Amino acid sequence: MKFRLLLTAVALSLITVSACTSKEEKAKKAAAQQKIRTKEDDKADSLLIAYDPKKGDPWIADFVQNLHKKYGFNGNMLVARKGKILYEKAIGWADYLHRDSLKINSEFELASISKTFTGVAIMQLVEAGKLKLTDDVKKFFPNFPYDGITIELLLSHRSGMMNYVYFIDDIYRKEKLNMKKGVTNQEVMDIIADKKPNPYTKPNKVFHYNNSNFMVLGAIIEKVTKQRYSQYMMEHIFKPAGMKHTHVYSTTEYEKIPVDVVGHDRTWRYSVVQNFLDGPVGDKGIYSTLHDLVLYDKYLKNGRLLSQKSLDSAYVGRNKPVNGHFNYGYGWRMFDGKGMDKVVYHTGWWHGFRHIYVRDLDKDVVVIFLGNLTNGSLMHLDDLYKYLKMPIIRKGAYTGAGSLPGSDED
Repeated sequence: MKFRLLLTAVALSLITVSACTSKEEKAKKAAAQQKIRTKEDDKADSLLIAYDPKKGDPWIADFVQNLHKKYGFNGNMLVARKGKILYEKAIGWADYLHRDSLKINSEFELASISKTFTGVAIMQLVEAGKLKLTDDVKKFFPNFPYDGITIELLLSHRSGMMNYVYFIDDIYRKEKLNMKKGVTNQEVMDIIADKKPNPYTKPNKVFHYNNSNFMVLGAIIEKVTKQRYSQYMMEHIFKPAGMKHTHVYSTTEYEKIPVDVVGHDRTWRYSVVQNFLDGPVGDKGIYSTLHDLVLYDKYLKNGRLLSQKSLDSAYVGRNKPVNGHFNYGYGWRMFDGKGMDKVVYHTGWWHGFRHIYVRDLDKDVVVIFLGNLTNGSLMHLDDLYKYLKMPIIRKGAYTGAGSLPGSDED
């Protein structure tokens, strides 16, 4: 009797192990399948980013020309709907000093649009079972000086951390450290552990957008994967999505960033040179093109990069919405509400670059403006949003009831 019970227990144990192994193998196969690109993918991508200037939308063409002439927009822009580019334009200088013109495939430093990629990478690692959203930063960096900061709080800007950019800049100036060589994420983490700067507030108290959150996430990605952030992104996001003109460029890896587009701060007289603060990645550091960002949108939607469950989680606002509609999820800003389109987007502003990347998930519209002159021109896109029948993506645009201030719109 005992022998029979033992045999049954062993058999059940083998079945359980076999089922677990089978599950793991299936998960691995699915993950590997996600990364494999085919000739059909390349053909479909080529069709997606094909554009005939003769068939460009004339209204959008006039709008962009006016944005350039009246408000000084200098950069590359694109509008696509349901898998077709309606209009694209490279307008102005890539580098004013050398009078180099922008090209449609020019690579721009994406600034904070990079945060969306970091968020995707973190969710991939969660799916792979290498991370949990509830993991504390101290699990990866035991000398981290703050308690109670989880990955989820970093993703949603609720950690309460101070902004490392200002803190590190101050340390480097006071201690006369080498400002030519880029500082790594690990070095920033070491300085924070050593100096223990005062946090902005307690964890999970309020939404406080700042670069520290995603710099720490970048450091966690490197720690968990044992790869440089640039390697992980290339293998798990850029290559699977066919983004052949997208790279991570950090001054820790490159003495001179190998792109032609220069950032200009407010006026043409001030071009911005990369320095040690262009070393940390995760909060910034990704360079890309209009067409690659269209491909990014495609491969997020079709499940190649993340499961729908992870995307749905990333697209849920985790903070009190501004005016009832503007919120922040896991690496994405968003606009949604009763009777409104679901829109996810991100802005970017860093060292002479100013951008906005908007994805209307309901109407399947992508709007991209990549600028290298920070003059406020992207505050004047309301008419374009109205023309595309999209929500107006500007923080003061709607009241909590969903009306435009001073109007009777529903």
